[in-house]
Amino acid sequence: MAGRGTRLRPHTLTVPKPLIPVAGKPIVHRLVEDIVKVCGQPVEEIAFIIGADFGEAVEQQLKEIATSVGAKGGICYQTEKLGTAHALLCAKDYLEGNVVVAFADTLFKADFTLDSNAEAIIWTQQVADPSAFGVVKLDENGYITDFVEKPKTFVSDLAIIGIYYFRDGAFLRDEMQYLIDNDIKDRGEYQITDALENMKTKGVKFQTGQVTEWLDCGNKNATVHTNQRYLEYIKDQDLVDASAKIVNSIIIPPVFVGQNVEIHNSVIGPHVSIGKDSKVADTVVKNTIIQEASEISQANITNSMIGNKVIYEGKSADLSIGDYNQLKE
Repeated sequence: MAGRGTRLRPHTLTVPKPLIPVAGKPIVHRLVEDIVKVCGQPVEEIAFIIGADFGEAVEQQLKEIATSVGAKGGICYQTEKLGTAHALLCAKDYLEGNVVVAFADTLFKADFTLDSNAEAIIWTQQVADPSAFGVVKLDENGYITDFVEKPKTFVSDLAIIGIYYFRDGAFLRDEMQYLIDNDIKDRGEYQITDALENMKTKGVKFQTGQVTEWLDCGNKNATVHTNQRYLEYIKDQDLVDASAKIVNSIIIPPVFVGQNVEIHNSVIGPHVSIGKDSKVADTVVKNTIIQEASEISQANITNSMIGNKVIYEGKSADLSIGDYNQLKE
């Protein structure tokens, strides 16, 4: 999660993309919870690979996320953006034994428990346009025969979604180190797919893990859609905090309402997440993420992302407003 998420600006100008909230929790927190769930056994350590400039507050938040699932959190830094294999090697001290690797800009829904006896598993999902993704080809027994990065002609529609399991993390570490030591690059970067190809050549059998749904958080519209889908997943939970003050308003579930939120004379939902300490008055909001300590009034908002400490007085809109902005119409 060392990238800055330029496609999600202005929200990522002040907050790393994996800490943007979805259904009331940061993307990376949701991802960690989902991975722990499919592992079906205790996770001992979680290493977060971040930029060195993310700051102490972010590092502490990540460690708390690890603690919340019973694991010890570690912080690793990628100071140069030299590809996926280079990024993962920044956490080489953690690459031992059973290892799950995940890129923290994607969420998923899965109804299975990981088979930790498998040598290696790569999560995939069928996509309409494989040319934008790394894809895999399978043999008649369901094992991976080829890794193809962004194919120009059709070879497979099974896209690699960025979540991997390895029974022997040290094997992966050594193959990625081999790429660095021998300066083996693809499109100018050290790629994990090259390490996977070498492991396959040496006899590792790669299986695919199919997810029920794959959710992207790459830009505003995709993140708002992911918030919608995730609220649907958890709609049976109590999503309105007991401290929230809801006066003369209608809540159309599923809606997440955080601590000390105030809602007056408004219609909220469906598919809205409102972070703690925010205030909404005389407003209609649907299919929107409102982050913490923002104030929205006299507005009709849909398909929007609103950052932290925003003040917005307006009319009907499709918005993407970063932190600390004030807009009055």
